[in-house]
Amino acid sequence: MSETTQSGPMLSADGVPLKTSLARALRRQKIRALLLISPLLAFVLITFIIPIASMLFRSVGVLYLDMYRAVEAKAHTRLGSRLNYEQSGISSLFRTSGRKLEDVGEDFEDFFKDADSGMVKGPFWHGLMQGEGGEDLLNDRLGLLTDLTSLEASSDLGFTLSGETAALLPWAARAYADWALFTAIVDEDDVSKKKPWAGVYAALALDLADPATQSAVAAYSGSGAAELQAAVANIADMPATEFRAYFEDIDDKWVSGETWALLKVFGSQYTSGYFLNAVDMKLTPDGIEQRPDNERLYLKLFNRTLIMSMIITVSCILLGYPVAWLLANLPMRSANVLMILVLLPFWTSLLVRTSAWKVLLQQQGVINDIFVWLGFVADDARLVMMNNSTGTIIAMTHILLPFMILPLYSVMKTIPPSYLRAAKSLGATNWTAFWRVYFPQSVPGIGAGSILVFILAIGYYITPEIVGGTDGVFISNRIAYHISSSLNWGLAAALGTILLAVVMLLYWLYDRIVGIDNVKLGG
Repeated sequence: MSETTQSGPMLSADGVPLKTSLARALRRQKIRALLLISPLLAFVLITFIIPIASMLFRSVGVLYLDMYRAVEAKAHTRLGSRLNYEQSGISSLFRTSGRKLEDVGEDFEDFFKDADSGMVKGPFWHGLMQGEGGEDLLNDRLGLLTDLTSLEASSDLGFTLSGETAALLPWAARAYADWALFTAIVDEDDVSKKKPWAGVYAALALDLADPATQSAVAAYSGSGAAELQAAVANIADMPATEFRAYFEDIDDKWVSGETWALLKVFGSQYTSGYFLNAVDMKLTPDGIEQRPDNERLYLKLFNRTLIMSMIITVSCILLGYPVAWLLANLPMRSANVLMILVLLPFWTSLLVRTSAWKVLLQQQGVINDIFVWLGFVADDARLVMMNNSTGTIIAMTHILLPFMILPLYSVMKTIPPSYLRAAKSLGATNWTAFWRVYFPQSVPGIGAGSILVFILAIGYYITPEIVGGTDGVFISNRIAYHISSSLNWGLAAALGTILLAVVMLLYWLYDRIVGIDNVKLGG
């Protein structure tokens, strides 16, 4: 009698290798699961991740002509507010300078008016600048303007830039293009009839102060040649183009090395400053440095948030497990009464429940009064359970406890009571039967409840704000503060992004160690 052996991979009913068939079925299952959560994923992406990312990207401009454009676009105050987070007083510096920049330009405007009155009229400037060949410069300035104002570019500007003029008067062409685009897009006016900003005259003065430009103007024969040559003939009367002195007159902070170092550090379009601040570091001209001890806050808050959230999760497991076991094993009528008591907090406002704990936990509150009456503590040594981490843990454990009980109950309800009876009939004690038979089957419920409670705890800020004081607040409280009070949305976005990354990392670790497939809500 010969024995046959099967060679090759095991096949499924349709002739495909069983391993391939199983992998295909698992892949289809994952795709179906992804499709089910895709609406929620899209919602989170649109309402959370994209707005946070947009807050993180801030641009910074530099001085006179760029700042003049920013003033006209009302963007210099935003710039000052952003830099004020890094150095106090910068916001007022930008606001004050913005109001005085026009005075500087008007000095140059008066000079050109005296040289030839036609130079301060719209037709002169339109004739000088209108032409072909300057499309690259115009498009470059158009991109800066649309970024600055968040407006869409128009395809019909009613204006083109002369390449010859842009080469002859580069500063004036740049400033005039800014004004013309702003006038056409924002104000929707005809650029051929209006005279430009005072800053455009300052830009022309910068060009004409160059001896090489003066020689080129003498040989220039295009539109506006006579007016430009008249200005060059009177160049000795033109105000000085040393803008350092103008800015020093506005505020001596402009000649401070500290101000310019700040502009240099945060002058790039993208900066890591928000993320560095979120981990108690800062960006300096010498590189990345740690903040002084008295300025370190956020890492401490991150650690506190994670540790206290874990403590709250463990507290909910210890308190919720017995309640869930009773719900799963009591007769239906008694279990329904208990379930109503578990769900009752959901019918009460979160703010009311938190405020109730504030009344209960204070030193002259109900709990301390009971302890004094029972003789557990002396009247002059009442427990301090408010405005610290103790109050936060107690209040949040109460608030999040139902989120632990319900997943545990749904899993325990599926465990057949006959398993325990079978274990006892085989000689197991009550504890052994529970620990070896019942508890392992309830672990998926513990996993589901723990994830739910932990993630909710990390994001809470109302309860810690009311009962936590300075020692019981979470990182979410600082995020809320920067969103609603300090208006430092970039830092709030960085903190939120780091918090999200930490949660995702912990979720990944949980999946690697425990396995997300072991998390169940029953069934």
